[in-house]
Amino acid sequence: MATSAIGPGFLTQTTVFTKQLLSSFGFVIVISILLDIGAQMNIWRVLAVTGKRAQDLANELLPGLGYLLAGLILLGGLAFNIGNIGGCGLGLNVLTGMDTAYGALFSCVIALMIFWMKEAGKMMDLFAKLLGILMILLTIYVAFSSHPPLGDALQHSFVPETVSSTAIVTLVGGTVGGYICFAGGHRLLDAGISGEAQLPSVNKSAVTGILVTAIMRFVLFLAALGVIMQGVQLDMSNPPASVFRAAAGEMGYKFFGVVMWCAAITSVVGAAYTSVSFLKTFHPWIAKNERWLISGFIVFSTVAYIFIGNPVKILVTVGALNGLILPIALAIMLLVSRKSALVGTYKHSGILTAVGWLVVIVMSYMGGLTIRNWIIN
Repeated sequence: MATSAIGPGFLTQTTVFTKQLLSSFGFVIVISILLDIGAQMNIWRVLAVTGKRAQDLANELLPGLGYLLAGLILLGGLAFNIGNIGGCGLGLNVLTGMDTAYGALFSCVIALMIFWMKEAGKMMDLFAKLLGILMILLTIYVAFSSHPPLGDALQHSFVPETVSSTAIVTLVGGTVGGYICFAGGHRLLDAGISGEAQLPSVNKSAVTGILVTAIMRFVLFLAALGVIMQGVQLDMSNPPASVFRAAAGEMGYKFFGVVMWCAAITSVVGAAYTSVSFLKTFHPWIAKNERWLISGFIVFSTVAYIFIGNPVKILVTVGALNGLILPIALAIMLLVSRKSALVGTYKHSGILTAVGWLVVIVMSYMGGLTIRNWIIN
C-alpha cells in the first residue's frame, strides 16, 4: 500500500501545495484524512454488505443512475491516466533530458507491451514495488537531512495561517476520488470479502490504506518544507524532482526519475484496466472487447496529454477533478444504504451516515470554490 501511494500525482501535488502553503499544508493533510476516512468507510461498507458493484447498485436505486456514475468514474479515470502519462514524461525527462511529449509517447508503447505481455507486467509491478520501498527510504532520508521546522509544521497542522479549498479537494480526490475508492471496494468483492460478518475487516482495510498514504504524504511534506525553507528555488517544471536533487544530489535526482517513471507506467495500465472494468457489466460486447478498449484508453490518454502538455498542472488538476466527482458518488451510496431492497436487514450506522453527508456537503462546497477559482484564473 505504501509503495502504491507514491504515484506521480501524489509526489507532484504534495510538493506544489507545500510550496504554496508552507507549514500550513499540514492542516490540509489532516482535514483530507478525515474526509477520506468518512467517504471510504461509507462506500466500502455498502459495497461489502450488498456484494454488488457500485454501478449496478446505482442502477437498481434509480434506472440509468449507474450509467451516470460509470460515466463520471470513467471521466475521472481518464483524467488520472492523462496525468499518469504526464508523470511518465516527467520521469524520462529527469533520466534522459527527453522532451516530456516524446517521453509520453515512448511510455505509451511500453505500457501497451506491459498490458499485452502478462509476464512483463508482473516483472514491472515487482520492480516498481522494490523501487517504491527505496523511494520511501530516500524520502525519509530527505525529510531528516533537510531539517524541516517541525514545531511550525506541527502547530500549523492544527492552527493554519492559510487554508486552500483547492488543495483539500485535490488531496481527497487523489486519495478516494473518482474510480479509486470504488476500485478498492471492488477488489474486496473480487477477493470474496462481502457480507455483514466481514465488516470489521472492511473497516480495517479502509482506514489502514488511508493512514499509510497520509503518513507518506506527511514525510514528503516535511522533506519539501525543509528544502523550501532553506531558500532553494524549486524547478516548477518538475517540483518533486528538484526537492530530491537539492537534498540528495544528482544521484538522488536520477533515482527519483526512475521511480517516477516506474510508478507512472504501472499506474497507466492499472487506471486504464480499472476504468474500463466499470463498464463490463453493462453489455456483453464491452466484456468481449475489454482488452482492445483498455488499449484504446491508453492511446487516447497519451494523445490527449500530448495536445494538452504541462504535466505538472495536469497532475494537480486531475486530483481536483476527481474530488468534484466524489460527493455525487458518495451521495448515491448513502442513498443505497437506506434502501432495504438493496441492503436487506443491514442497518447502516447513523454516525457514519451523518459523517458521510457531512463529507458530501463539505466537498460540494469546496468543489464549488475550486470551480470558481478555475473560472477566475
